[in-house]
Amino acid sequence: MRISVKAPAKINLTLDVLAKRPDGYHEVEMVMTTVDLADRVDLTLREDGEITLDCSASFVPDDIRNHAYKAAVLMKERYQVRQGVHMYIDKQIPVAAGLAGGSSDAAATLRGLNQLWKLGLTTDELAVLGAEIGSDVPFCVYGGTALAKGRGERITHLGTPAPCWIILAKPPVGVSTPDVYGNLRVQEITNHPPTKQMLQAIERQDFSLMCHSLGNVLENVTLSMHPQVRQIKELMISSGADGVLMSGSGPTVFALVQKEAKVHRIYNALRGFVKDVYVVRMLGASEGEVLA
Repeated sequence: MRISVKAPAKINLTLDVLAKRPDGYHEVEMVMTTVDLADRVDLTLREDGEITLDCSASFVPDDIRNHAYKAAVLMKERYQVRQGVHMYIDKQIPVAAGLAGGSSDAAATLRGLNQLWKLGLTTDELAVLGAEIGSDVPFCVYGGTALAKGRGERITHLGTPAPCWIILAKPPVGVSTPDVYGNLRVQEITNHPPTKQMLQAIERQDFSLMCHSLGNVLENVTLSMHPQVRQIKELMISSGADGVLMSGSGPTVFALVQKEAKVHRIYNALRGFVKDVYVVRMLGASEGEVLA
């Protein structure tokens, strides 16, 4: 038996860091939404109890360092599953890009194994399990658009934002999330994003207000570490994007664009500068799709 699961990327419309927590994590407040750039996770039942993983990208680890592998091990041990699984990840989301590719693969694995191993867990139970793997995994279990608090595990579902085009551009650098947070001085943050205003923009499907409410307190840290990220952002703005922001800890930058004619102009300008450029839309669905 084999199941295929979509694992969509996410972008941060806002990312705020409120405090350093006693457990070493940061207290965050983020508005995130999934987009139609996705990996695919194929899960094939193994009767010998083994967990194995292959990936279309050779540089992606195939052991416990991989979030999807970690999700399978956690689920098997927690629910004492005798069967195993062979996982194959068709990688389309750039790695170490601020798009939650690894977290989304883990979430897809949880959803798929719940079906493959006939565990009967609810989506909420899967999200709680996902929080043990990574801070973005609970959001990725649900997908759609949500406000995430705590270290990312407290999810409030939101409506679908105003429809628009999204152009993603990733420079050829990898960003370490721990390094970015390590260089963040929480007490010195003055550019907190207007989260409440973003929530209003989503509720009203107000595109202009959404663009004016974008904000990410990690952006300045990553921009100072990687000048190419700043260059991409400036190029998007000068090419006429309606709203521009770095996603997560970067280095991917996204542009929100309402008019299709602008999309081609911005895409072409970026393609002359970086290789990894994608034109996508936001997803309306609130949960990842499990395919037959």
